[in-house]
Amino acid sequence: MADVTSPAIPRPPSRTAKRIRALLAEPKVIFGGGFILILIILAIFAPYIAPKDPLEQDLMSGTLPPAWIDGSDPGFLLGTDDLGRDVLSRAIFGTRIALTVAFVAAGLAALIGTLLGLLAGWYGGWIDKVISRLVDIWMAFPPVLLSILLVAVFGSGVHSVIAAIVIIDWTRFCRVVRSETQAQAQMDYVTAAHTIGFSRARILFSEILPNVTPVLIALVSLEMGIAVIVEAILSFVGLSVASDTPTWGGMIAEGRQMIYQGWWVLVVPLIALFATVLAFNQLGDGLRRALDPVMRR
Repeated sequence: MADVTSPAIPRPPSRTAKRIRALLAEPKVIFGGGFILILIILAIFAPYIAPKDPLEQDLMSGTLPPAWIDGSDPGFLLGTDDLGRDVLSRAIFGTRIALTVAFVAAGLAALIGTLLGLLAGWYGGWIDKVISRLVDIWMAFPPVLLSILLVAVFGSGVHSVIAAIVIIDWTRFCRVVRSETQAQAQMDYVTAAHTIGFSRARILFSEILPNVTPVLIALVSLEMGIAVIVEAILSFVGLSVASDTPTWGGMIAEGRQMIYQGWWVLVVPLIALFATVLAFNQLGDGLRRALDPVMRR
């Protein structure tokens, strides 16, 4: 009698595999994340990728146009500034400051704001009142003006810029996470967790937090773009890093003074700034669409 073997039942894809497929199927994640990945590579390997030393001056080569314009020098692909410094190299090195501020400031602001938002939305009562009033008072100040004031008090430098952004923008995360936590607290799965006997802290961090994460991820990506803009503004007014350090905001400030003699000194960092902020926004929107089961339907 021949053995009858039952066909193998394929295993359903894991949750991680489903998320990876959803991410790869989202065009905004591919394009936005791909552009940010390129910027990260440029920032890490800037000394090897940049064709010139960004601080090297050559007054004889000042205000050379980009390579496709008459009168250019092939050695300076995107031209030079009034001091003869290579615009392309300075733009590449500028990604270091921009991404450092973006990732560190957004991460710290998200950590503080998320924790306070979870506590306010879940426990309510006097905890919610205190945190909510603090957020209202903090958000009454103009953010750009407050950031300039904080950096002026702390002193210039990357650490001061990061601290200023964190102090200002934790409120953005707190308000959104508080609202989402209150909405999630009314769901049936929270009631079931109470019935099983889970503690309130366990329900908050193991049940509610994972469901708030898609919104949080989108907000972090948006905050990274905002942090890049704030750092550029502070660099533009001379309140970020040292003046000789290549930053996009500093390049914009220099290019504004010589826009008629060398428009490329202004345009290159503006394009880099615009593209980076757009990439962060697209990435955040794509991540939320891919990770949020409600938006995938």
